[in-house]
Amino acid sequence: MDNYIVSARKYRPSTFNNVVGQKSLTTTLKNAILNNKLAHAYLFSGPRGVGKTSCARIFAKTINCMNLTDGCEACNACESCISFNEQRSLNIHELDAASNNSVDDIRSLIDQVRIPPQIGKYKVYIIDEVHMLSQQAFNAFLKTLEEPPKYAIFILATTEKQKVLATILSRCQLYDFTRISIADMVEHLQYVASQENVTAESDALNVIAQKADGGLRDALSIFDRVASYTGGNITYLSVIENLNVLDYEYYFRITDALLKGEIRNCLLILNEILEKGFDGQHFITGLAAHFRDLLVCRDESTLVLFEVGASIRDRYMEMAKQCPEQLLFRAIELANQCDLDYRDSRNKRLLLELTLIQLCQLHETDRTIPDDKKKS
Repeated sequence: MDNYIVSARKYRPSTFNNVVGQKSLTTTLKNAILNNKLAHAYLFSGPRGVGKTSCARIFAKTINCMNLTDGCEACNACESCISFNEQRSLNIHELDAASNNSVDDIRSLIDQVRIPPQIGKYKVYIIDEVHMLSQQAFNAFLKTLEEPPKYAIFILATTEKQKVLATILSRCQLYDFTRISIADMVEHLQYVASQENVTAESDALNVIAQKADGGLRDALSIFDRVASYTGGNITYLSVIENLNVLDYEYYFRITDALLKGEIRNCLLILNEILEKGFDGQHFITGLAAHFRDLLVCRDESTLVLFEVGASIRDRYMEMAKQCPEQLLFRAIELANQCDLDYRDSRNKRLLLELTLIQLCQLHETDRTIPDDKKKS
């Protein structure tokens, strides 16, 4: 049997151009290499799975490449690049501070810094999850970080920059990695699907991207899981079933019933949702987000805030035309208040039902308010 490699590892970027969703940062790093303006210490911070460690490795490979391309990318053909790709390069050292956070671990690293590179110009030291270092380890590291040898470059990576000592931050160039947009994530998932001979609906990939919450590594892990579940044919229905995601259809049915003031229908839809095993708080937070999406769909200028597939987008825009703006404001407020009260409520189902009853009454209230009062 062939050794299976998960997509998060198989499609890990090997050049700056392959990094997803961090174009401004990769451009800055490439320009620094091109202009030979390299700092001795960098700090990459941001959420998990957005490319911090990948960029650190690409940076380490590129600055030691003997034949840079015109686009300031590593050639992947010289001895330095080959040794890096085969994971036998002596110019890059990685330390996981989550499990190697003592003074002795840092002192061992400092001893390595004293040895100059045998091939290439620089030795790069990547310290992942640097915020996990102990106070004593931080203090032992300070002097070396401030005045390292000319050939040594430190790249610190962390998901919690606020926990890193200010004395460490002041000695580094700071790069803040952002969450990857849903559009960028969907585009990359489509590429991976094409490479793996997997058929995938755009709406299905959109749900995966939303579930990943800005982390591409999480998105690829979910993609692998769903691809295995569906046998390589990823559909919207299979994704929401496998990930236990509440279908948009329920929210549209609820909204339609609210607009008609059909309290009993709303309660029956809620019962259907709860009987399928969905958590009540998951439902109400999703409903609040649904009303928010309807609100941003009412105006062309705010459509950029709405990140879903094209087919569902059209349906949201059509439904938004039927929903008065003031009604949506109040609906979001009621749903959000229910979400806040849910944990402390003794009768959680009654709280949900009461909220739906209040939502149904909103449309009747809106119709009784004179138009001039609505505008004011």
